[in-house]
Amino acid sequence: MLTPAGRNAFREFLRTEFSEENMLFWMACEELKKEVNKNIIEEKARIIYEDYISILSPKEVSLDSRVREVINRNMVEPSQHIFDDAQLQIYTLMHRDSYPRFMNSTVYKDLLQALSEKSVEA
Repeated sequence: MLTPAGRNAFREFLRTEFSEENMLFWMACEELKKEVNKNIIEEKARIIYEDYISILSPKEVSLDSRVREVINRNMVEPSQHIFDDAQLQIYTLMHRDSYPRFMNSTVYKDLLQALSEKSVEA
């Protein structure tokens, strides 16, 4: 999650597991946290809500009802941290569920191979 190459490889793996929305949601939350303009925060929060929180979204992430209720209440006046609890929940889900499978996947092994070849060339 710390490097773009690592995120891209993990995202590719999640796509094969039909759970890419978890990574996309996590990255959208990271972008929202960097924002300082109130109008842009509200717009980005609305987009994230519609894309990942709304039960009508095809990319809805799996959140417990308590977190979902807090977000719904806070959407009246969203801050750049409105999705922090949800982001942590999704990060924990990826860490416990998807990431261990990723570490054993060919996607990860191919990434390691490519990186080791690159370091040998350098």
